[in-house]
Amino acid sequence: MQVPFDLIVETEGWPPEDTLKDLCDAAIAAAARESGGLPAKSFCLLFTDDAALKDLNFRFRDQAKPTNVLSFPAAPGDEDHLGDIALGQETVFREAQETSIPIEHHIAHLVVHGFLHLQGYDHQTEAEAEQMESIERKALQHMKIADPYAGDQP
Repeated sequence: MQVPFDLIVETEGWPPEDTLKDLCDAAIAAAARESGGLPAKSFCLLFTDDAALKDLNFRFRDQAKPTNVLSFPAAPGDEDHLGDIALGQETVFREAQETSIPIEHHIAHLVVHGFLHLQGYDHQTEAEAEQMESIERKALQHMKIADPYAGDQP
């Protein structure tokens, strides 16, 4: 089963749309496999720039800075929509370059991360972070993508 999602590429310079669609399909399937299944709700993936992410981050989180990914779960009672995920190009590309990982791997990680947020996972406490990161690692492993947190461990 595939969850329908809308893919919106708002900014030039991202990988081609068909590449993003395939990458997102694989990332969502892997995340769903590790987090308990695919919800029967649609969602939206927005690939935009840092200026748009900065604006969203300020409007919804009161933080006046860009970020790599934001997730917006649907409002309670919205039976058909899971929520929205937005990625900021300059930050995503810079992080991939700084960590020497392929951009497609970083995008897949952020899509998995955002999707888990839409399903109610969070990383506000150490226990929550460990649970979420464990699911992310396993999901990415299905895609043959290296552990994105390997460098974070002592």
